[in-house]
Amino acid sequence: MTRDDALALDAADPLAPLREQFELPPGVIYLDGNSLGVLPRATAARVAAVVQQEWGQGLIRSWNAAGWITLPQRVGDKIARLVGVGAGELVVADSTSVNLFKVLSAALNIVAADAPERRRIVSERSNFPTDLYIAESLARERGFELLLCDADQLPAHLDQRAAVLMLTHVNYRTGRMHDMAALSRAAHEAGALTVWDLAHSAGAVPLSLASDGADFAVGCGYKYLNGGPGAPAFVWAHPRHAERFWQPLAGWMGHAAPFEFTPGYRPAPGITRYLCGTPALLSLAALECGVDTVLAAGPLGGMAALRAKSLALTRLFAERVSATCPMLTMASPPLDAQRGSQVCFSHPELGYPVMQALIARGVIGDFRAPDILRFGFTPLYSRFVDAFDAAEHLREVLDTAEWRQPEFNQRHAVT
Repeated sequence: MTRDDALALDAADPLAPLREQFELPPGVIYLDGNSLGVLPRATAARVAAVVQQEWGQGLIRSWNAAGWITLPQRVGDKIARLVGVGAGELVVADSTSVNLFKVLSAALNIVAADAPERRRIVSERSNFPTDLYIAESLARERGFELLLCDADQLPAHLDQRAAVLMLTHVNYRTGRMHDMAALSRAAHEAGALTVWDLAHSAGAVPLSLASDGADFAVGCGYKYLNGGPGAPAFVWAHPRHAERFWQPLAGWMGHAAPFEFTPGYRPAPGITRYLCGTPALLSLAALECGVDTVLAAGPLGGMAALRAKSLALTRLFAERVSATCPMLTMASPPLDAQRGSQVCFSHPELGYPVMQALIARGVIGDFRAPDILRFGFTPLYSRFVDAFDAAEHLREVLDTAEWRQPEFNQRHAVT
């Protein structure tokens, strides 16, 4: 593979026009869309219209006239198309952490009613910390045990003690992707429910929650869905579970008739009860623009085409770095079927300063403690030449020991 070969792949790429949907700073190779997606060109004008016309002129009338009140459901229906569930089954609300608290609480309520002897939440030791913190707090509050194990040990712990299997579909540190269908099937055969975090897979890999046996799912709006920093998250409950219990944050927007203003809570039907407080309209408007950039791939092959390009990009980058940077160890699975849309390398000492040196060169990835250099590829806007050039920059940083410069060894608050 030469740089000219990479340019030829870009020239032949049927998804290449999708890059024009985004504002990309010149001279930057952006490989951090798995942490914060790029700004869609449509977002600024859309948010300005909400601020200037709908809020500025319409004022409170826009809850009805501009349809603000139904935006969580409308954007939710768009995301539903990307994760393999039906319209009316998914809503946008709150943050991933808050939504995980809701669905894990609901799952524990179901298990407590159906099989009270099951008192164990099973998860992966390297799951994203916020998921583990939420599970730990609920386990302590409800008298459950949180059992953590390595990914390969998960099936062995799905036994008569397991209540819920809680996993992130694509591991944030390594990019390893679980087999959702196989693990959900194993959990159900053992009598447990499943809760899936889609933060690193929604908008990046094809998903089919309904057919893969998921019971509950949550996901992030600001990574591959390009919704902007702090964008609202989303929540899904399988229709067979959605109405069994109240979710624990019984706010007014989850009421069956919020504008009746009655003192007693009456949950809304279906997934709408998983709403809580007043939706953040400016962020929701921005998120809708981001989701639309992913849906724009539909006529070009949709998620299957995005996935094929993602694998080609990550494969190219992994092969180049492995061949030219022998001091780094690949932390992501080499097999395509086991890898999300990111490639990670590790080094016990150099991870942080090397990433800072790359960022100074305009190659933006990120570092995850204790030793991970993380590179995310978003096929909507990432190019083959970006993968090639990023690998070359990484080689040069290591070969020249550029990472030794003092400014690259000073830790920032956000890594």
